[in-house]
Amino acid sequence: MDRTITVVGHAAIDLLFDVENIAVHNESHPIIDYNQYYGGGAANIAIAIAILGGKARLISAVGGDFASSGYEAELERHGVDLSLLYRFPDQKSTRAFVFTDREHHQSTYFHWGASAKLRELDPPEVDFVHLATSDSTYNARIAKKAGFVSFDPGQDLVTYSRKNLESILENTNILFTNRHEIQRVCNMTGRSFEDILNMIETVVVTYDSSGSRVYNSGSEFTIPVVPVKALDPTGAGDAYRAGFLLACTRGYPLETCGLIGSVVASFAVQNIGCQTDLPTWDTMKERYEENFGKLPEID
Repeated sequence: MDRTITVVGHAAIDLLFDVENIAVHNESHPIIDYNQYYGGGAANIAIAIAILGGKARLISAVGGDFASSGYEAELERHGVDLSLLYRFPDQKSTRAFVFTDREHHQSTYFHWGASAKLRELDPPEVDFVHLATSDSTYNARIAKKAGFVSFDPGQDLVTYSRKNLESILENTNILFTNRHEIQRVCNMTGRSFEDILNMIETVVVTYDSSGSRVYNSGSEFTIPVVPVKALDPTGAGDAYRAGFLLACTRGYPLETCGLIGSVVASFAVQNIGCQTDLPTWDTMKERYEENFGKLPEID
């Protein structure tokens, strides 16, 4: 039976803009097109796990417009457990405004809305938790209570105090970062990359189109990207984490977990929107075997 993966962080409504160039100070550039989608790192991961056939539970703070937006019904339709949602009827739900240029560079503006309330709350005890972008104080509290901790500070890393970051890292079993974030983690804690590897059992670092690397107890696995026609990079990292974590809870070797994550990410980039084209386990398995050979059998 699958282990429930509790995912902490944002359930956001994403407004995605295609622009010719990302504006800097005192500049204006045309918007080519824009669309609205369901997103937020935690919700993206939870719904991807559920579509893959895993058991996902979401901890997030949502506003009074969450149900009327259709987002609540969408998560329930895919089987995401919403029993631990915090509801604030007088608040707006979280929204992200993401601008992507023709070279796939991005600039993001984020309205926390109800998510800002997390810092005031006492989290529940959970078995297996993934900490996505969220309030750093809440993440530090729940990391101390959880049996197994996966941590992805993401773009919210700039909001972490050194104390909260170190507190979470001390309780982390799997750390996910990109190549920029891992350097910032090192700078903020005063530790070298080798120190981080000695401190945390498994570290995963993504390198955009160059794939990712999985580090564990002195071993290093290089994980390639799955070649597809990429339309939108938004949500690829969340899809990777969903695939990796579900595979991990099912007992697959870490290298296979990385390859499964890469396959799931390849579906996310094929269409605009973080949750638009997420695969089932069987669909993932088919693409996995087309690219990496037979998926190992797990008892």
